Amino acid sequence: MDILRQKRLVQIFFIFWLCFLGLIARLWLIQIRDGPVYSALALEQGSYWVSLEDAPRGKILDRNLVPIAGERREDRVVVFPMVMKDREEVARGLADVLQADFNEVRRRLEGGAGYLPYRVAPEQSAAIKERGWPGVLVLPVLFRYGERTLAAQTVGHLGKISSHDEFLRLKEQSKKIYHYGDMVGKTGLERYYEEELKGLRPLEAVRVFTDAAGRLLGGPSFYLEKQAEDRERRDLVLTIDGRIQKAVEDVMDRRVPGGAVVVMEAGTGDILAMASRPGFNPAVPGQGAAGGAGESFLDRCTALYQPGSIFKIAVAAAAIEEGIVKERSRFACRGEKDDMIRCWKDEGHGETDFAHAFAGSCNPAFAQIGLKLGALKLIEYAGRLGLDEQTVIGYPVPFDRRQDLRLIGEPYNLVNSSIGQGPVLVTPVQVASMLNAVVSGGIYRQPRLVMEVRQSGSSVRQFLPDEGRPAISPETAARLRSLLELVVDEGVGREAQVDGCGSAGKTGSAQTGDAAGTVHAWFAGYAPRANPRYIAVVLIEGGASGGRSAAPVFKEIMEQIVRLEANSGLTE
Repeated sequence: MDILRQKRLVQIFFIFWLCFLGLIARLWLIQIRDGPVYSALALEQGSYWVSLEDAPRGKILDRNLVPIAGERREDRVVVFPMVMKDREEVARGLADVLQADFNEVRRRLEGGAGYLPYRVAPEQSAAIKERGWPGVLVLPVLFRYGERTLAAQTVGHLGKISSHDEFLRLKEQSKKIYHYGDMVGKTGLERYYEEELKGLRPLEAVRVFTDAAGRLLGGPSFYLEKQAEDRERRDLVLTIDGRIQKAVEDVMDRRVPGGAVVVMEAGTGDILAMASRPGFNPAVPGQGAAGGAGESFLDRCTALYQPGSIFKIAVAAAAIEEGIVKERSRFACRGEKDDMIRCWKDEGHGETDFAHAFAGSCNPAFAQIGLKLGALKLIEYAGRLGLDEQTVIGYPVPFDRRQDLRLIGEPYNLVNSSIGQGPVLVTPVQVASMLNAVVSGGIYRQPRLVMEVRQSGSSVRQFLPDEGRPAISPETAARLRSLLELVVDEGVGREAQVDGCGSAGKTGSAQTGDAAGTVHAWFAGYAPRANPRYIAVVLIEGGASGGRSAAPVFKEIMEQIVRLEANSGLTE
């Protein structure tokens, strides 16, 4: 009987011990792991407060750790309507000082604590402080987006939680605190990295404390809070170089009303710039956006387009690797009278060799090459060169199922596919990666946009560059580079010649097939010619042709980058 009692006592002891461990674990979760969250909730319930950050979030930084969104500080009028004695009088006075609409100011004072959407000049700030209205302060507010935000489509934009379903989705996906009306990522990196970027509390806020009934404690005494750090928010470090990105966008603003430009670091596959037009301002998304908000939000760098003659790089790679052609292989081109497919050059190229057929972008020659290769080989080499690979390291863009290289093998598609028309669809980023394989001795690498996620200056998650895989032989890559040089020296890409360091590349003019006969103009190339450091792909929607529209833009962008490199040590 004593033994049985002892066993029961031991069992009861272990049960109590397990319960105690469970209690300790629960206390650890509440006080240590989730302590800051509960502390913030308690603070919210016991005070009225105004964030002095328009969006408490981590920063999106370029490779030099410069905020790519161009954050700014501006003085704003912070109001606590519950403290005011006469809101009508305050509204009238503020409207007079700020030169704002009285009814609009009065409407805003009918809500809760916040800041007014008006810039405050120094003389206006002095006038407001002189009036001494209770519940009215002038304080600097940190805005996430500056006057000039780079890579807007890639960075994305914020917007208020707009539905109950969105609120529930965010609560399920994240342990962060969300409220209706919070600003959250709607597109681009802001959305993809919402969990990492979202902060727990603002770095600076102004607060007044209340009792359980909502009455002010100790009168309207305002406390300016400055947090040492917010460990819940994390920063995103991109491969983009803000200086190159700005140079690209400056050129696009002058010369590319619609289209995309991608600049890639030769060898690594790191994206140094990616820009789309028409653009928009993330600070006021949808307002004044050319072409409508939907068009402006589209990241054309990762959108699908027919490549036109740019695809001839893949056709040439397959033909050289398989031994189907040599540089002196002969072809006949009768121009618009050709039996199989007409050439862009109405009078034709006549008798020409493979090298000059590539340099002159001869359609009949490449249609013949495509037929010799066959659909299976063309599909295989396009895949080797990444033209079915939509992955960008760190940039989880949804897969677009319209891209399907297998369609090249469908009846009647091979000839058109051989000149980059028909079912062939590619993105500007894919074209840059294909060209990177050519300048990297035949090694294909996935493109990379995000380098790491940081917390308090320390890396917590890294996105390593792709080690690469063989796509074509080094010999084939070298021969392709000679062909690309010939395009710029003697062919249709003369306007892309970069003075001083030389360049190489390929033009493309893709017919969209619409009633207006719209053409998308391409140029994909690299510079310097010897030891290439930069790859650039230019796409212009509604251009004249690759040689006339896109090639000169490539030239200007490359010359800007080379100038930046010389003046500011870009490669360091």
